[in-house]
Amino acid sequence: MLNLEQEITHNVKAALNEDLAYQAPEQGDITASLIPAEQQAVGRVICREPCTVAGRPWVDEVFRQLGGEVQLTWHVKDGDKVDANTCLFELKGPARAILTGERSALNFLQTLSATATQVTQYAEVLKHTQTRILDTRKTLPGLRAAQKYAVTCGGGKNHRIGLFDAFLIKENHILACGSIKKAVDAARQQHPDKPVEVEVENLEELQQALDARADIIMLDNFDLESIRKSVQINQGLAKLEVSGNITIERLAELAETGVDYISSGALTKNVQAIDLSLRLVTETN
Repeated sequence: MLNLEQEITHNVKAALNEDLAYQAPEQGDITASLIPAEQQAVGRVICREPCTVAGRPWVDEVFRQLGGEVQLTWHVKDGDKVDANTCLFELKGPARAILTGERSALNFLQTLSATATQVTQYAEVLKHTQTRILDTRKTLPGLRAAQKYAVTCGGGKNHRIGLFDAFLIKENHILACGSIKKAVDAARQQHPDKPVEVEVENLEELQQALDARADIIMLDNFDLESIRKSVQINQGLAKLEVSGNITIERLAELAETGVDYISSGALTKNVQAIDLSLRLVTETN
């Protein structure tokens, strides 16, 4: 499994290196170097639209890697739902460090809060059912763990993290293995401790996956009536997941069929960054 603390450290280091060209801040940020080194400042980060907050650990790590002299005072927690014009946190410390870290910190916060906000909207639609919303591997390159963390902040559930922690046997795997049963049997033999999911495209394949004793069966692009029939055929033997062309408008009717999960790549790939701004007030020493 991924180590989230290590991922946060790695994410932030990569972001700062993009801005500073692998140099120390005083050499890499040529604009901040115009400010006297002793100049102190206070800043406030304001959220300009309603959102679900996610990304605090990444923001904290940005300023830790920039020397740890900037003090952050948070007024919200990850997972909090906030209104427009809410002050999320305040910063106090060297003006240079605040301005050097501003963009990297806000990039993480605006992106992860966007993911959490989208998930919150989906989860809200499903709250009257037992169906859970799942993410996918359709994440921003390099930010897999970060976005999956944000999904949980929004009330969603993580699907597999990568290719290493669960089987997802799709059409091409089935063709290469020879059948659903052969693919599932091979998975059980190689990694008996890993969950086995099979993607099916029709009711015949659903029965084959049930006969093979798959743990989870993904109903790929099934119409509503076929999903209802799948729930009846399944009788609780496997967990059922619906995927393909998922929109927020369809969520309720899909969940009301009785499936266990609905997965959507839109949670992580179709997000619009939350509008944040940093207001700075300089102080004299």
